[in-house]
Amino acid sequence: MKHSFVFATNNRHKLDEVRTIAGKQIEICSLRDIDCLTDIPETGATLEDNALQKAHYVYDQYHCNCFADDTGLEVEALGGAPGVYSARYAGDAHNSEANVQKLLCALKNVENRRARFRTVFALIIGGKEHLFEGSISGNIIRSRRGMNGFGYDPIFIPDGYDKTFAELGEEVKNKISHRAVAAQKLFRFLGQ
Repeated sequence: MKHSFVFATNNRHKLDEVRTIAGKQIEICSLRDIDCLTDIPETGATLEDNALQKAHYVYDQYHCNCFADDTGLEVEALGGAPGVYSARYAGDAHNSEANVQKLLCALKNVENRRARFRTVFALIIGGKEHLFEGSISGNIIRSRRGMNGFGYDPIFIPDGYDKTFAELGEEVKNKISHRAVAAQKLFRFLGQ
């Protein structure tokens, strides 16, 4: 039997990534599929808080099993920033280009380029909460490279690779990324 879950995101890139990782055994509906056009607030102090806030909103308002994620880029030299504020690092507009530019400026004369992407998925099924985390470490480069991906992908090179996420392509990224690791844990839990 095919299970159906709502993924509480308005981000088309995230939705496509997670659907690819899930494969055919789980049907993943978008917020649009359930007529939720609300921009669900993310006011938590941690990735876990934000993921749970979004998942609870959908579960409480629409009464369906769902999951949500929050992702942060944590840069060592910046004390873990932008972290939970990664999507709105340069302001509330969720402007990836501005976020990347602000980060590159903040690291302009910094030698330590170590960073990690971290994703937390919050699943609510039958009213019970479950959390799944994935992370990947790497380095922030000094200028953009690559045309694929989104967000900070053009400036992040994961450990063990010589290309940015934006250069590696979806097939590789969907196997090794922070979101892939967390999603794989989630889908294993669901019996994938």
